Amino acid sequence: MTPEELSATLTQTLRDAAATGALTIPDEVLAREVRIERPKNREHGDWATNVAMQLAKPAGMAPRAVAEILAPLFEKNDGVASVEIAGPGFLNITLDAAAAGTLAKTIVDAGAAFGASEGMSGQNVNLEFVSANPTGPIHLGGTRWAAVGDSLARIFQSQGANVTREYYFNDHGAQIDRFARSLVAAYRGESAPEDGYGGAYIAEIKDAVLSEHPEVSELEGEALQEAFREHGVNLMFDEIKESLHNFRVDFDVYFHEDSVHRDGSVETLLEGLKTSGALFYEDGAWWLKSTDYGDDKDRVVIKSDGNAAYIAGDIAYFKNKMDRGFSTAIYLLGADHHGYVARLKAAAAALGYDPASAEVIIGQMVNLVREGKPVRMSKRNGTIVTLEDLVDAIGVDASRYALARYSADSNIDIDLDLLSKASNENPVFYVQYAHARTKAVDRNAEAAGVDRSEFDASLLDHPTENALLAALGAYPSVLAQAAGFREPHRVARHLETIASAYHKWYDARRVTPLAGDEVTTDNRTRLWLNDATGQVLANGLELLGVSAPERM
Repeated sequence: MTPEELSATLTQTLRDAAATGALTIPDEVLAREVRIERPKNREHGDWATNVAMQLAKPAGMAPRAVAEILAPLFEKNDGVASVEIAGPGFLNITLDAAAAGTLAKTIVDAGAAFGASEGMSGQNVNLEFVSANPTGPIHLGGTRWAAVGDSLARIFQSQGANVTREYYFNDHGAQIDRFARSLVAAYRGESAPEDGYGGAYIAEIKDAVLSEHPEVSELEGEALQEAFREHGVNLMFDEIKESLHNFRVDFDVYFHEDSVHRDGSVETLLEGLKTSGALFYEDGAWWLKSTDYGDDKDRVVIKSDGNAAYIAGDIAYFKNKMDRGFSTAIYLLGADHHGYVARLKAAAAALGYDPASAEVIIGQMVNLVREGKPVRMSKRNGTIVTLEDLVDAIGVDASRYALARYSADSNIDIDLDLLSKASNENPVFYVQYAHARTKAVDRNAEAAGVDRSEFDASLLDHPTENALLAALGAYPSVLAQAAGFREPHRVARHLETIASAYHKWYDARRVTPLAGDEVTTDNRTRLWLNDATGQVLANGLELLGVSAPERM
């Protein structure tokens, strides 16, 4: 029995109880399924629910009294072995072995679709992440967002959402001018400007521009700088795209910041906002009242000289997203962008949208550690560690897994020595090895004549099987939570829980018979559980953009 099936069964029991008058249950409670979760202590049962506590007030009864009515009703359902009341009214539910064990077959039959749902169906999500300036390679912060953002997109899609991955191409502003001046300085053999960019990559881009566009060497002055600006930005951005693609991250839309300025979107929008009452006029400037949404001060949108402030482009860009039909715009931004949370919500409100349609996820710093010491310098950039530096050190799988394994709002230290080890201390190895082990068991089972021609769920009654089935059964709810809370690390951590339960089961129960023994229904049934574990591990790793090797 899957968690969804049990929840639906309990919900139907509530409806029956309401119909017979056993309990007074509000229609809004009957309209949703009973929420169940794994108890922290497995000795308390397979599942637990606090529905009796939710019903206490409308029923006019103490929670425990409601629980005493529900427990025998729930216990009558097929597959439920017992229901015990705990504390003020929690119901701890234990399934019989056959009901619990059917999950193994359910998972194998569902295959790659296990864990997927339609919980986000109808949601059209614009997910903007990375968006590094095209003035240099992607640094560690952007690399973290690449791993987290792409994993989040995959999780959203598994829950039925329509997701557009978007890269905001910062090709408008002073940083591009500094980049162009840096290329010109390298071309002339001069040091980088004081406010410019250094590192070996500047010389590489300069050489690439001259190689692909030799006519640039005939230019001077502003024409020379403009040529390096145009061609240098294009080459740098092509390199960024290639780096991300090799990191298994591709975008659906590359939105050019400059476009909302060139096509007049900013000016048109600002004129409309002036007359809409969304801005207020003070000290010769037009302001956005962002303090209403938690900002530390209101923000100037139109400066006293009549020019648009930087935030004007952000407002126009948000409107562009909404005009494209998105219901939610999610921004993954670095630790120095805390102020954007309030500003973007204020912008949404000024445009007449629900402030909740603008979501901002703030990420914290990433540090690399080797031999217990920080790794600070990049071979290529000279000042920061880049995506390529990380991948060169530990590979794409370990990089993506390590970066997606932690909550985005936490600082993390990436231990390069640990993540290079083929040991159980290395979390990505631990999970991948569990998957590879399921495939090895498959191969050995085939050689021994064990197949899946029989299945008796009641045989999966060993404590290690109960624990493994519990971990597998929780996977769909973990995905739903990861999507709802915007936290892909929940998936990684749960895969480690599954891997741990699988390794313990592997040590306790045999799938292939010993030499000379006959193949039994026990062997065949355990093969279903082995394959179910491999399927869930593969599904979860796919959502994190990490490979599921068959041999290690």
